[in-house]
Amino acid sequence: MIAITAALAAGSLTLTACGSRDDDGGSSNGDKTTVVIGVDAPTTGDLSALGLGIKNSADLAAKTANKQEFVKGVEFKIEALDDQAQPSVGQQNAQKFISNKDVLGVVGPLNSSVSQQMQKPLNDAGLTQVSPANTGTELTQGDGWKTGNSVRQFKTFFRTATTDEIQGAFAADYLYNQAKIKKVYLIDDQKTYGAGLAASFKANFTKFGGQIVGTDHINPEDRDFNAVVAKIKKTGAQALYYGGEYPAAGPLSQQLKDSGQNIPLMGGDGIYSGEFPKLNKKAEGDLATSVGEPVEKLDSAQTFIKNYKAAGYEDDYEAYGGLTYDATWSIIEAVKLAVEGNDGKLPSDGRKAVLDAMAKVKFDGVTGAISFDEFGDTTNHTMTAYKIKDNAWVPEFSGEPKLG
Repeated sequence: MIAITAALAAGSLTLTACGSRDDDGGSSNGDKTTVVIGVDAPTTGDLSALGLGIKNSADLAAKTANKQEFVKGVEFKIEALDDQAQPSVGQQNAQKFISNKDVLGVVGPLNSSVSQQMQKPLNDAGLTQVSPANTGTELTQGDGWKTGNSVRQFKTFFRTATTDEIQGAFAADYLYNQAKIKKVYLIDDQKTYGAGLAASFKANFTKFGGQIVGTDHINPEDRDFNAVVAKIKKTGAQALYYGGEYPAAGPLSQQLKDSGQNIPLMGGDGIYSGEFPKLNKKAEGDLATSVGEPVEKLDSAQTFIKNYKAAGYEDDYEAYGGLTYDATWSIIEAVKLAVEGNDGKLPSDGRKAVLDAMAKVKFDGVTGAISFDEFGDTTNHTMTAYKIKDNAWVPEFSGEPKLG
């Protein structure tokens, strides 16, 4: 697991292409063409545990492709930039990737709110973006998804993570139908990810017949939640559903338990981190959902886990490691298709060729079968519910959600 000192020592790994430009859409590096894959994630700050796992997993994918000579004549390199979980910084990073002509694809970011500032410039530049973590449904389908009028927003945006629509529905299904919880208090952190997740949960939980006994919003920077905890106590809630991330979720859960309310906090993949129980001495029984089946239980993931350990990264791959590896590998697969369709050389317009190839990408990844639908969303809708047992996340149930 990540330590703060390790995060600061690791810093932000930046590998840029070297050698001279040539006419095949990349840089010449001896007898190979260098293709750079940008990575945008928060590698410092409160969410650095997740961000460092993203950076390292993308790095491992590039190194694996090079070792296998997966695309003949091409060497992959990673350029990782720290977005500090700030939309404005993510936007600046997008411009840096765009200005480096060797960058043919971008992996990330972690936060949907950051992605909202990156999508348009990357789209305008024709630069493929694949997020392993963005779940905001509107990022791919627009606000019309709520009324059944989904329209693809950006031709360059794809994701290996599923949507809040699916994740919120899965959580509602699990709490109501399996945990037999009928009364829930609902809180979100007002950010794109948290608000979207909470809205999806509410819509589906009430359709099942569940009751939302109260709602609130918090500032994700706050750490004193006693006022809202006092409100929850008066409602008879059997659980608290939180749309947000682990830095606030940990103390929120502990203060809930400290007040004498022995009810679980449940959240999405934003709290599914090894850091959550470190921030919460009373996390036992808390719940989270995350995309896909548990990586550790998938046969397809064993090589990834072994190679990640062998690579000696100081930080855990965390919640998005497998999804990041698959996101990075999807770009690598697209580069391969582009090269194979151009007599073994990268086309002069490498970005266009990679983008065109993304619709054809299909492979067995770390997290399962990888392909994308007409919106750029993953076709894998499997989710897993986890519970804290002995201060660690343990998988409880995997499946696709029943919609309320």
